[in-house]
Amino acid sequence: MKLFDELKWRGLIKDMTSPQIEDKINNGGMTFYIGTDPTGDSLHLGHLSSFLISKRLKDGGHHPILLIGGATGRIGDPKPNAEREMKSIAEIEHNIAALKKQVEELFGFEVVNNYDWTKDLSLIDFLRDYGKFLNVNYMLDKDIIRRRLETGITFAEFTYMLLQAMDFYHLYTTKNCIMQVAGSDQWGNITAGVDLIRKKLNREAYAFTMPLVTDKSGNKFGKSEGNAIWLDPKKTSPYAMYQYLVNVEDEMVIDYLKIFTFLSKEEIEALAADHATNPHLRNAHKALAKEVVTFVHGQAGYEEALRITDTLFKGDISQLSPDDLRTGLKDANKAILQDGIDLCEALVLCKAAKSKREARDLISGNSIAVNGSKVTDIGFIVKQSDGLAEDLYIIKKGKKHWFVCSFE
Repeated sequence: MKLFDELKWRGLIKDMTSPQIEDKINNGGMTFYIGTDPTGDSLHLGHLSSFLISKRLKDGGHHPILLIGGATGRIGDPKPNAEREMKSIAEIEHNIAALKKQVEELFGFEVVNNYDWTKDLSLIDFLRDYGKFLNVNYMLDKDIIRRRLETGITFAEFTYMLLQAMDFYHLYTTKNCIMQVAGSDQWGNITAGVDLIRKKLNREAYAFTMPLVTDKSGNKFGKSEGNAIWLDPKKTSPYAMYQYLVNVEDEMVIDYLKIFTFLSKEEIEALAADHATNPHLRNAHKALAKEVVTFVHGQAGYEEALRITDTLFKGDISQLSPDDLRTGLKDANKAILQDGIDLCEALVLCKAAKSKREARDLISGNSIAVNGSKVTDIGFIVKQSDGLAEDLYIIKKGKKHWFVCSFE
C-alpha cells in the first residue's frame, strides 16, 4: 500500500487543494509544515493525530517543520463563537520554549517561530506586501469568519488569516516548503496561504486537511469535562492517559487505532475482528492504550501505567508508593474524617453510601475494602494510625469506586 492510500485508509485526509498531492506524498522528498499556537505549555491528545500524520510523512521520506505561532499566538485564531483570551507575553514565551523542547524530543521535527520573521515587519509593509493580495470578500467567505460576523469579530482576529498565509509564503520562499497540513477547521487559513503564493509568485503550493478527531457525540478527542489529556507526564500521568484510552467508546476504538497507532492494516483488522466477537476482552482498547502510552512515554511509562492499573484493580494497594497512589487515585472522591469514627459514618461522609443503613449493608455484603483489605465488621473503627504511608487512608467500594480520606 502506498503512503497516500494508507493515509486514506486510516481516515487521515479530508480536503486537498490539488489532486497532485497524491503523487507528491507517494514520491517523497517534500518539505511541509504544520502549525500550532502556544496556547499551552504542552501538546495534548487532540494535537497528536496531526503530529502523527507528520511523522508518517517523515517516515515516508518527507521533511516536516513545526511552526509555533509566537506571532499569531499574540493575536489568537478566531474561535467559532467567541474571541480568545489574550495571553501575556511572558506566558506565550514560556509556552513556546516548552512546546519546542517537547516536540524536538518526542518527534525530532525542525521547529520554527513565526515571531522571528514578523516582529520587525512594519504595518505599512504588511499591508503593502501582503494585505493587497487577499480580497476582503474572499476572506469573508471563509466559514469561521462568516460565522463570527453574526456576533462580531475584532480587526486583530480578522487579520489572523493573512498572518497565517504570510507564514506559508515565508516558509515557501526560505525553506522550499511547498505543502501545509492542518486540521479541517483550518481550511480557510491554509487555502489563503496557497492563494497568496500563487498571486505573489505565480507558483503552486499545496495543502490538505485531516478530519478533526472526535468521540461518537462529536466532542473533541482527548478532552474530559474540559480537561485535556496532556502529553506532558507532569500534567497527565502515563496511568491517567492509559485509563482514558483503555476506556474509550467501543464504537470508536478501531478508528482510533488507525489514527493514533503505527500498527499495520493487518494487525488492526485482526483486532477489529477480535473486538467484534469478544468485545468484553477489550483487546483493541488495550492495544490502543499500549501503543499510544509507549509512543509518548516510552516502555517505562507504559509499564508504570500497567503496574498501577493491575495493583489498583487486582492487587494489594499497600505495595504502591504514596506517589503511585496519588497518581492512580487522582480523580477519586476526597473526604476529611475525624480520627476514631466508625466506618459506617465514614462511608456516608465520603459519599460511598447515602445513609448508615446503606453503609451497613455494603460492609456486611463484603463490598468495602479499607487500605486494600476487606472489612465485614460493621463496628470497624477508622483510625489515623492505621493509614498507609504519609497519612493516606483508602476506601474502596465494589471493584471501581475509590475514596481517598484524610484526617482533621
